[in-house]
Amino acid sequence: MIITKPKPMAQVMRCLAGIQRVFLVGCGECATTCMTGGAEQIQEMKAKLEAEGKEVVGSFVGESDCHILDMKRQVRLNKEAADKAEAFLVLSCGAGVQTFSEILDKPVYAANDTMFLGNIQRFGVFAERCSLCGDCVLNETGGICPVTNCPKGLLNGPCGGMNKGMCEVNQERECAWVMIYKRLLLLNQLDKMKTPLAAKNYATSNKPHSLTLERKKGGAA
Repeated sequence: MIITKPKPMAQVMRCLAGIQRVFLVGCGECATTCMTGGAEQIQEMKAKLEAEGKEVVGSFVGESDCHILDMKRQVRLNKEAADKAEAFLVLSCGAGVQTFSEILDKPVYAANDTMFLGNIQRFGVFAERCSLCGDCVLNETGGICPVTNCPKGLLNGPCGGMNKGMCEVNQERECAWVMIYKRLLLLNQLDKMKTPLAAKNYATSNKPHSLTLERKKGGAA
């Protein structure tokens, strides 16, 4: 789940300075769950823009804004309104915004700030669990990521600032390596802590990433 938050409206309006006709796009997956780009937020944004004298010429909530081919299809389905628009305002994560920047020859602006990849703890509560580093150590750490859960990203035990099991950086949060220790103890896998983790392969973090699945006979990937 990509977690987003709305940009300040003043910032959005600065982007739209000199633009009269706007097309709005929301996302039916992450942004809808975060309440930053669903049908309700599209209507709220429409009202705000119209109050500022803008004309919203059309809108839709894509099933998944990061699906480039499907978003091309959605734009074709809304061609008449899209042709009238001077700019598109996208209420999704940064990946969704860049989808429309790729497929449109008009200005595309982001209504949200993209924050992190998060787990849903309960409705409206999200927590970061993965840093997308491309060099996963979860099999050695009881399924708890030290790269993400430790503010310092330490790979081999707690820092000297850990105090009574609590994190030096955030004293209201349990140290990531205390969490890992407890988890490995529960699983009877404490021996894993005797083998130091190798330094991270930062080459896996080189951006931009891409992946092309090879198709097997019969069409399946």
